Amino acid sequence: MVAESEYGVRVHLDELLERRGITLAELAAHVGVTVVNLSVLKNGRARAIRFSTLAALCEALVCQPGELISWGTPTASDASAPL
Repeated sequence: MVAESEYGVRVHLDELLERRGITLAELAAHVGVTVVNLSVLKNGRARAIRFSTLAALCEALVCQPGELISWGTPTASDASAPL
């Protein structure tokens, strides 16, 4: 499952966890982030991510940031939002 935020940001954490054969709890312990916070990210409800957390996730998952998150066209409700 790819979780998408209201801003069009897609989080591919489920796919990476499955490919690596690790659980969210194992990743949380390795990265030093709570399972709750990783769950918020995984489900597309996060509003921000620290670069230090992103770097730790990429290191633990042996991936690039673009493999973990991507961006697509925002939902219709955000399309008219001013820059």
